[in-house]
Amino acid sequence: MAGQPVWLLLCLLSWLPLLEGAKILTLSLFGGSHYLLMDRVSQTLQDHGHDVTFLQSSELSFTSGFKVEKKYQVVVWSPPEDYNQEYKKYVDFFLNEGLQGRDLLTNLLKFMKLHAMQCSHLLRSTDIMGALKNASFDLVVIDGSDSGAFLLAEKLGRPWVAILPVTFGGLSFGLPEPVSYVPVFSSLLTDRMDFWGRVKNSLMVLISAWVEWSISAQFDDLIREHFPEDSRPVLFHLRRKAELWFVNSDFALEFARPLLPNTVYIGGLMSRPVEPVPPEYEKFIASFGDAGFVLVALGSVVSNFPPQMLKEMNSAFEQLPQGVIWKCSPSRWPRDIKLAANVKIVDWLPQNDLLAHPSIRLFVTHGGLNSVMESIQHGVPMVGIPLQWDQPENIIRVEAKNLGVSIRMEQLTAETLVRKMKQVIEDKRYKAAAVAASIIRHSHPLTPAQRLVGWIDHILQTGGAAHLKPHAFQQPWYEQYLLDVFLFLLVLTLGTAWLCGKLLGLVARWLCGARKLKTA
Repeated sequence: MAGQPVWLLLCLLSWLPLLEGAKILTLSLFGGSHYLLMDRVSQTLQDHGHDVTFLQSSELSFTSGFKVEKKYQVVVWSPPEDYNQEYKKYVDFFLNEGLQGRDLLTNLLKFMKLHAMQCSHLLRSTDIMGALKNASFDLVVIDGSDSGAFLLAEKLGRPWVAILPVTFGGLSFGLPEPVSYVPVFSSLLTDRMDFWGRVKNSLMVLISAWVEWSISAQFDDLIREHFPEDSRPVLFHLRRKAELWFVNSDFALEFARPLLPNTVYIGGLMSRPVEPVPPEYEKFIASFGDAGFVLVALGSVVSNFPPQMLKEMNSAFEQLPQGVIWKCSPSRWPRDIKLAANVKIVDWLPQNDLLAHPSIRLFVTHGGLNSVMESIQHGVPMVGIPLQWDQPENIIRVEAKNLGVSIRMEQLTAETLVRKMKQVIEDKRYKAAAVAASIIRHSHPLTPAQRLVGWIDHILQTGGAAHLKPHAFQQPWYEQYLLDVFLFLLVLTLGTAWLCGKLLGLVARWLCGARKLKTA
């Protein structure tokens, strides 16, 4: 009994670091939806008692009406001005190429090369890097789609976890991927493949590996400059080194597939409590009575749409009995196109609150993962107009789950768009499927925030996630795929067959010799 107070004291002391919270660095070198997700991750960890510092670029900008409430600390890094201009110029070029259906690998590689240059500028910034190293963070949380973020975390020498903001398959980090039912990224296949689908998927594995290698190669110069020759990291190995992978998706959207213990779904983390829509929206919605309204939000690239495309969409919306609330900048609206009477265009809109409105009938979306997850959250069917990146893959899943339909950008006409919208609004199967997906999304035993914080607390307590990773991560590739076993069995089989052949030959010759002796 005398030792019991000491034991209790030791237990309490072991919990003190957790109770006080850990020092965590989060970072986002990409903007847009990537930044928004990392902002929510940072806020969630800060709200649950951790001391969070968010490293971000000074070039982040938002439309009017958008609010970012920060409770965490912020470290702002400013790239060189000449680089900023070049980067913005190429981003605009890249978006325009995508809108014209020319989203080629060459353009993607140029974009990644520019991003590698941005990361190199950051690693050369001695004041920023020195301050981050001296802070001695317990953990780094990075954007898993950003190769530069892995190299930054490796340079800091701290353990890290990765947030995957896009659909599975965009990059590999060691998950089992049976090609018979796990579609390769950009294959535009579902988990239900026929024979030719499996043939295509098998070939896409090789193409996908080559594309991933080509993208990683854009960071070779950065690695050579900032890491010693005897300890230069390999990006694929760094992805496997992550303690945890948090995936911004949910089985309400994703196809069922094998996961590792250190892979956790947190789709829905971006969801916020629903608030009443502002009076100007409520008045507009009420004017259409029981017909309801359609919400249109195609991301930030809508400002790059050519006038003819805006004209086709406006003409399609005009043919609907519903009102249409469209996120499209009024200042950039072409003067020669008369806006339809049932259409309201705005710079910014409360998307989450409008999706939760009882009068909503349809969501027209570009297919960004955050938008798709918000639509599922509120049980709203969709018409997807995917543009680039992971958006086509997201909309493939929307169609496969019967949550909506899609239109390819090059096929976008007023006639096609209005037909697709009426199809989804009038066929109640889409609404029923969306409601069913919403039930799946809401019925998890833990919320996305609880999963995020709970798993991070777990690895902070246990000193890492080595117990969650398979030994395959330490095996050579030929062992992991059993090539040494197959080679051994092949040699054994061929050797046995050869030996049996030799023995049969000897027996045959002996029998022939014995027969000759008898006849003689």
